[in-house]
Amino acid sequence: SSTTTPAHLCIYIIYIEIIKLITSPIYPSIMKTLSLMISCLALASLFLSGAQSARITFTNKCPNTVWPGTLTADQKPQLSTTGFELASGASTSLDAQAPWIGRFWARTGCTTDTSGRFSCATGDCASGQVACNGNGAIPPASLVEINIAANSGQDFYDVSLVDGFNLPVSVSTEGGNGDCQTSSCPANVNAVCPAELQLKAADGSVIACKSACTALNQPQYCCTGDFSTPETCPPTNYSLIFENQCPQAYSYAYDDVNSTFTCSGAPNYVITFCP
Repeated sequence: SSTTTPAHLCIYIIYIEIIKLITSPIYPSIMKTLSLMISCLALASLFLSGAQSARITFTNKCPNTVWPGTLTADQKPQLSTTGFELASGASTSLDAQAPWIGRFWARTGCTTDTSGRFSCATGDCASGQVACNGNGAIPPASLVEINIAANSGQDFYDVSLVDGFNLPVSVSTEGGNGDCQTSSCPANVNAVCPAELQLKAADGSVIACKSACTALNQPQYCCTGDFSTPETCPPTNYSLIFENQCPQAYSYAYDDVNSTFTCSGAPNYVITFCP
């Protein structure tokens, strides 16, 4: 079913008033009619300009294919795609209607079995399909988080390793105004990952690095229970490994100072895997 908007109503009103002017040359309220038409057009323009969206471009500079996943927060409708294949060297874009909050990540080592079920070695969303369909990434996975404001307000964005690391990633802005710096984790954390945090492939190679919270499940690493405040949950030796490799990224739950980035004026975004 179609939806009637202020723009549609304006078109109808203008049509009626034009008919009046054509059929009644001595129509006494020409100025009033023109004023009404101008006001209506202004309203329609305001309505249409409010339909703000951000273009998010994904670029894969990794040597292998990745399968990005998308997740919209707050139980809102998901984006036009929730998962797709992105070959090495390829780019693709999608739009997020403001306001919008969500996250993106790349899945690696993905295959389809004989029954048609799709799964990935890292970042899998357990949907059994390329599309994640509202599922998030199973840790460990490097995340890009974006909070797009309405009415060209202040956006927030970051790279997060709170759920661990699977590959390098960055997020940068195009357009906008204000700080608008690139948030990047260009290092291969897997190369320095402690044995107790390592996720290994069948051949023994390290394919991802778990967070201490995921691997050890203790309150002091998860910032829960008696450690649920910034004062009681300082950085640990494990989170400092992530911090030292990628100082711009969130390394644990309360790593806010150097890890949250802002940009206003409706910027677009570029997410690069293996920047």
